Amino acid sequence: MLKKIKKFMQVKRLIIASLCIVFANSALAHNKDNQWTSIFDGKSLDGWTPKFAGYPLGENYKNTFRVQDGYLMTNYDQYKKFNFEFGHLFYKTPYSHYKLKSTYRFLEQQLPGYRNAWKNNGFMIHSQPPESMGLEQRFPTSIEVQLLGANQDTEARPTGNFCTPGCHVYMNNQLIEKHCIKSTSATYKGDQWVTVEIEVRGNQVIKHLINGEHVLEYNRPILDEKSQHLAKYYGGNEMKSGYIAIQAENSTIQFKSIELMVLAE
Repeated sequence: MLKKIKKFMQVKRLIIASLCIVFANSALAHNKDNQWTSIFDGKSLDGWTPKFAGYPLGENYKNTFRVQDGYLMTNYDQYKKFNFEFGHLFYKTPYSHYKLKSTYRFLEQQLPGYRNAWKNNGFMIHSQPPESMGLEQRFPTSIEVQLLGANQDTEARPTGNFCTPGCHVYMNNQLIEKHCIKSTSATYKGDQWVTVEIEVRGNQVIKHLINGEHVLEYNRPILDEKSQHLAKYYGGNEMKSGYIAIQAENSTIQFKSIELMVLAE
């Protein structure tokens, strides 16, 4: 009887192991089928970790990042003024080949001062690990997919630009050391919803699309001379993968959705 029980348990473990393999292969197939998956549940910040300049990892300073009315947003209603407490909200998993898509809008500015950040936000891609940031560090080494808004009287102000804190990129086989490069997008005024899509294929190519229109493309992101100490996280000076983060830079923004599609390498 004992032998039969042992044999039954062995068979049961084999069946469970086989099912695990099936589910794992199914998950891989799901990724290869290019399916969008939401990484924001519309209810909470589960899966996301904040890091603010001057504060330890995990402290959501003044409840800046929050979910309100179903939107993930940056909100400054608990601030009296902005003292350069730049924040970033990191997603839990690093990626190398993927598409990231989000629909967002800017609301009216809540705080005076720091004019450079007026209706200014962004997604940081290929970011250094959040735990590797210094306590006072304002921006992670990463590529910022910069999102900009405008008012009715604002002149041309494209969105979907890129900025390069701690790195450089190549465009048309030329090294770009300029900090920010503008896209060819239209200017979106007021509180209208805009959809940004970012296609990332390691260090081979990175594309920005705004409302479905291709507005910017570059490749070969590399650490700059001040960020060489981070090479251990990237496996060298080339930035082939990294974390995704949302910026908090003094502007009020709402994200209606944030979706990810993992691509085959």
